[in-house]
Amino acid sequence: MWFNNLSTAFVVGYPIFVSIIWITGCLFSSLYRRQQSRTLVKPTEAPFVSILVPAHNEVDTLEEAIQSLAALDYSHYEVVLIDDCSSDATRDLMASLKEQWRGQLDMTIVALPVNRGKANALNQGLRVARGDYLVAIDADSLLSPDAVTQLITTLLAQPDYGAVTGKPVVRNRSNLLGRLQLLEYIGVIDLIKKAQAYLTGSITTVSGVIVAFRREALIAVGGWNPDVMTEDIDVTWRLYRHHWRVAYEPRAICWILVPERLRGLIKQRQRWSRGGLEVLVTNWRGFYRNPWGQRFLLLETVVSNLWAVLTALSVVSYAIQLLFLHGLALDGNLLVVLLLLSGIQFTVGFLSSQVTAKLAVPELLLVPVYVLYYWMVNLISCLSAIGSYFISPQRTGTWRSPDRGI
Repeated sequence: MWFNNLSTAFVVGYPIFVSIIWITGCLFSSLYRRQQSRTLVKPTEAPFVSILVPAHNEVDTLEEAIQSLAALDYSHYEVVLIDDCSSDATRDLMASLKEQWRGQLDMTIVALPVNRGKANALNQGLRVARGDYLVAIDADSLLSPDAVTQLITTLLAQPDYGAVTGKPVVRNRSNLLGRLQLLEYIGVIDLIKKAQAYLTGSITTVSGVIVAFRREALIAVGGWNPDVMTEDIDVTWRLYRHHWRVAYEPRAICWILVPERLRGLIKQRQRWSRGGLEVLVTNWRGFYRNPWGQRFLLLETVVSNLWAVLTALSVVSYAIQLLFLHGLALDGNLLVVLLLLSGIQFTVGFLSSQVTAKLAVPELLLVPVYVLYYWMVNLISCLSAIGSYFISPQRTGTWRSPDRGI
């Protein structure tokens, strides 16, 4: 009986506990940023930047992405397009875009004969890139005009910054799933990154859709790792192992497309969860070697996976009670607190992103639906990731363009 009570308290109490931590950290982070003066890097002092755009079957998204790069207010950069053996007209589109923007964009095309995955494509792009600073984006990423300026300004601020990641904002909001992910990116992902950066001095992972690197740091860690599911999480922790810091710059905005079908969303989140497991396996020494802030992030990953397992067991237990004993005991007070904190969390995220993310107040009406969506999607993806990892611990190779709702 005591174990059941403890398990129930953990299943409901853990989300409450972490929500309090992230909300508090985000608020203090916002206050800290307001007190800090910031001068953007001057055009005459801006270093040369290589923007890497890996692509596989991206004929529907690539042209718009290039248009956003052409509109950057950063003047000293090149664009490296990497075609990872696309089976559609992506390679031809790249050639057409290079000709179209000739004289306006310094563009290089790398055509790979075999599809070996995003990490390998980025490494091939790194080989031909000329910049001492690199920005990696996805082929559906639309950067705000000042995004690269914001990233490079932050990267130059500290000589031990190996990477700086920007803020993704969902742009496809045509159905419920897209709108729920919009809430997630502003009310969870952005909020957590702000809190992590402020409270621990580190973040769990850069966002692969928009991240800037110091070439020196990338070379030191051997580039991107093609032997993992999530190259962005992996490179973050390899930077930490080599004593580089990683920062979050929410003023660098990147508009992205997200899955609009549940199957595509679950596959994406399973990949993210598996990336977290791979980090634990490859960085277990970090529990006693890394700085305390990074140890906390590793511990939080362990606890979140434990939460997923216990929550699954609790759901089975509740189902048995409901079907065979015709009774169900839930702590209503804890559930009310969880909903209240979720409302506060999303209000904080909404207020901090209302202008940049072009949000409308009715978006907040979806918060109750989102709470159920978020924890259930996380639960399913985490459990499936744990299962897939034990079944097939080694996964490498190809990639496919994900469900982007287009």
